Amino acid sequence: MSHDPSTDLIHHPYRPPEGFESPAIGVHKGSTVFFPNVAAMRSRSWKDKSAYTYGLHGTPTTFTLEERIATLEGGRHTLLTSSGLQAIMLVNLSLLRSGDEVLLPDNVYGPSRELAMHELARYGIGHRIYDPMGGAEALAAVITERTRLLWVEAAGSVTLEFPDLRGLVRAARERGVTVALDNTWGAGIAFRPFDLGEGLGVDVAIQALTKYPSGGGDVLMGSITTVERALHEQLMMTHSRFGIGVGANDAELVLRGLPSLALRYRAQDESARRIARWAESRPEIVQVLHPALAASPGHEHWRALCKGAAALVSLVFHERHEWPAVERFVDALRVFRLGYSWAGPVSLAVPYRLSAMRSIAPRWNGALVRLAIGLERTEDLIADLEQALAALGTD
Repeated sequence: MSHDPSTDLIHHPYRPPEGFESPAIGVHKGSTVFFPNVAAMRSRSWKDKSAYTYGLHGTPTTFTLEERIATLEGGRHTLLTSSGLQAIMLVNLSLLRSGDEVLLPDNVYGPSRELAMHELARYGIGHRIYDPMGGAEALAAVITERTRLLWVEAAGSVTLEFPDLRGLVRAARERGVTVALDNTWGAGIAFRPFDLGEGLGVDVAIQALTKYPSGGGDVLMGSITTVERALHEQLMMTHSRFGIGVGANDAELVLRGLPSLALRYRAQDESARRIARWAESRPEIVQVLHPALAASPGHEHWRALCKGAAALVSLVFHERHEWPAVERFVDALRVFRLGYSWAGPVSLAVPYRLSAMRSIAPRWNGALVRLAIGLERTEDLIADLEQALAALGTD
């Protein structure tokens, strides 16, 4: 049958040959997925990745990324979300109901705390803050019959304390509480969240793929990984009902970043340790927070569990350097840029007021600046920090 060219261009019969392979994963875009007949439409299921039904439920590109993230985390099942915070939200709303309670560490990622204080509270879900460095016994004392979910961070947000992760997981497991880990810092490289030794492992691991898996500072994405099929299916159905999906081009960027993840992690880890050791010698700085340093809180737990320490270093300034001086230091940086996020190629700095971020009184009173070490030459970064320290002056 002869058609108008406009129709032929849409329904062109040519199909490229099978068998093309290259290092790059194919980018499959589509909302509509074609079915050969009604029977196929009725019989296909996307839930086990054996078939395609609709773009929101998966394409070859997103299925491939999910499988690779599951391997990275040491899990079996992964879901993709549009950000790390959305992954946290989905875990909370899938596993909690009105009347339940979630426990958050005092050094939790700030937006996670805000989510609990506002959205979860509106749904009748309570939350409490616990001291992650208090140990297993202290955690056990705050778990109640309403507690259904425990969030852990290793290392903690901004202040980088490393908790007794095995002890916290054990205390929760003995009381039937599900454990979810924000594993963005560990990235599947520092330690294996589902195998912490002693027969212990977390139930859920989320990551902000925005950070290490992407590595380019140019994409937003999150992941939720599990081992148990039943737990995965519960999360998966919430994921589906919320209509959560990620773009194929974003998935492509993360897939492109994965092969170099371990190399970038180790390079930034090595540079961060050198900068942390240098900072320990500076009189302007009263505490350097980095889990690989013996003086950093939880170092012994990090040493017992981890093979790496990521790209973050936090500097607590001596109290004599008040906020205007510390802000001058940050503004004087030239190689470091002022900006949120981390694990990209560019080194970043962000000042924080701990008193506004913590429910439990912080261990330090001075201003804190978090450094995210990029891929620049370490000596250039140290030189930049040295020249910026001269801007502190005296107030």
